[in-house]
Amino acid sequence: MAVQQVSSDSLSNSNVQRPLADFPASIWGDQFLDYHFDEMAYARKEKKVHELIEEVKRELLELADDPLMQLKFIDAIQRLDVAYHFEVEIEKALQRIYDDHQHHLQYDNLYNVSLFFRILRQEGFNVSSDLFNKFKDDEGNFKESLITDVGGMLGLYEAAQLSVHGEEVLDEALDFTTTQLKAIAPSIKQYPMAAQVSRALRQKLRQGLSRLEAKHFISIYQDTASHNKALLKLAKIDFNLLQSLHRKEISMLSRWWKDLGLAKNMPFVRDRLVESYIWSLSAYFEPNYSFARCFLAKVVALITVVDDMYDAYGTLEELRVFTDAINRWDISCIDKLQTYMRQCYQANLDCFKEMEDELAMQGKTYRIQYAIEAWKFIIRGYMKEAEWMNANHIPSVEEHYEVAILLTGYLPVINASLVGMDESVTKETFEWSGAEYPNKASKMVKALETVGRLIDDFASHKFEQSRPHVASSVECYMNQYGISEEKAYELLKKKVEDARKDINQGFLRPTEMPKPVLMRVLNLARFVEVHYWDGDSFTRLGLKDSVTSLLIDAVPNDDDLL
Repeated sequence: MAVQQVSSDSLSNSNVQRPLADFPASIWGDQFLDYHFDEMAYARKEKKVHELIEEVKRELLELADDPLMQLKFIDAIQRLDVAYHFEVEIEKALQRIYDDHQHHLQYDNLYNVSLFFRILRQEGFNVSSDLFNKFKDDEGNFKESLITDVGGMLGLYEAAQLSVHGEEVLDEALDFTTTQLKAIAPSIKQYPMAAQVSRALRQKLRQGLSRLEAKHFISIYQDTASHNKALLKLAKIDFNLLQSLHRKEISMLSRWWKDLGLAKNMPFVRDRLVESYIWSLSAYFEPNYSFARCFLAKVVALITVVDDMYDAYGTLEELRVFTDAINRWDISCIDKLQTYMRQCYQANLDCFKEMEDELAMQGKTYRIQYAIEAWKFIIRGYMKEAEWMNANHIPSVEEHYEVAILLTGYLPVINASLVGMDESVTKETFEWSGAEYPNKASKMVKALETVGRLIDDFASHKFEQSRPHVASSVECYMNQYGISEEKAYELLKKKVEDARKDINQGFLRPTEMPKPVLMRVLNLARFVEVHYWDGDSFTRLGLKDSVTSLLIDAVPNDDDLL
């Protein structure tokens, strides 16, 4: 795309050449602006949810003498995304099963072994993957007889997604089951198995977003003859209950965004408030994270604006002044900025000040300082990329990694996601996340940044290279090693696979951080896996189905259950 000539008008004091991007306009308009939150209906459903929670708890505890059935029940609870109501009960049950795990290793059924391994490994119990060796033949290959066991193959496929480094048996299992399930999927006639296999191949369980997967699983679970009626009712009512809360939040955010006026006054940036909220909702959906979720959504929306300002509008000199102003973090700097930048700068300061005021009442103002430091760092990175683009510089792979790997937005996003959380977050958490010193971030956080950077580059580098733009990871690899684009993809996808294993490794006990902190990393990685792997859905308006599923379409028949 050729550089476009932009008239100054209200955006700049002079005519300058700017590398404008042809971003699609938002499709949502004022759709979410007005929403009537029915408090009486919410309270009525909430009461029903509490009754069903107690009923499901009783049934879960009654299965203590049958560990396999208890594992199957826990699996359904987790897939329906209501496990947050039963964290204590699930932990106790799995600890008991793990303590007696030698008994369960005697399972000779592939599905049972896979279920046992996956459920425990998901919760951080370090069950050995060697137990799958029993399903290999004398030549070290998985037995051909397994192919006819569709449920077992699906179970092994999902278990293998929990692999860490050095687990060759799981790598082999994933290759084997992927190939075989794709081959037999068209011929599976039995429902709901056919639907389960189809969904599993379309979206890996470990990499899927829990809210979206829960909605898919509700329809499958209700058609399963052995489904638990109380659990199914709970899943449906709880989904719709939370959806009404999420609608209330996006309505408040839509009002904030419209009043802010950035989308109107900076038409060259992406207007992605609704998509930013989905990003935040992917990080945490639970009601106790409401304020934290709204803050994170604001941060993502503002990151998007600033990213586009550096990437697709600002001149080098304008951006240097803005970078200096961010580093100073002082409203007195606003007069030095270009007119089009001032409102954005003010919005940044106001957003963080609002959260700081909230944290002051809790004695946690230190958290916002870490989040601001992470914000400053990414702005300096944006500036470095702008300088590279201006100089037509293609950095080395190492040079690019040092700067660009942190510029997916995940450095400020992971830290912003921690700001509004409970007491599981401490000062040590922000050191672990690399807020002040990104190069000292934990392996798990660096893995998140790797997943975010590389998958983003797969999705968007061709669109970006159609205009003046800094080189992506793909171009850097092609340039440094003299390889084809296809080979660069192959090498970078291997790095993504390694990063996924680092994230899995981070969950194995003893962990560096409490599980709620670790879940932010996994969930943020899941967002980019779902919405960037087949293209930049965030930019190209590909989140429409997710928005519709999570914020518009309720689960059917909810009223009949009350």
